[in-house]
Amino acid sequence: MSKYKSVRTSVDNICFASKKEAARFVELKMLLRSGIISDLKLQQPFALNVNGVKVCKYVADFAYKDQAGRDVVEDTKGVRTAVYKLKSKLMIACHGIRIVET
Repeated sequence: MSKYKSVRTSVDNICFASKKEAARFVELKMLLRSGIISDLKLQQPFALNVNGVKVCKYVADFAYKDQAGRDVVEDTKGVRTAVYKLKSKLMIACHGIRIVET
């Protein structure tokens, strides 16, 4: 069991950090099959650079395109840690991407 009591869960031979993240993957797969979303990616990394200096990287649980073709970046959160809050702000500042939390 992890620090935040999440339980690693596998779906389709893919290991997820929590039951909640695995359940969201099942939902997104259904949306993908029905054509509501496209281009689903798991564990999508984003470099967070400030003034040409790599500060850190953020790895999104899921990234996909919605029906309008807009990029969506999702994170399945149980606990919003201080590090996550900082990376979320850096995603907006560096990439103009607001993370959708589920």
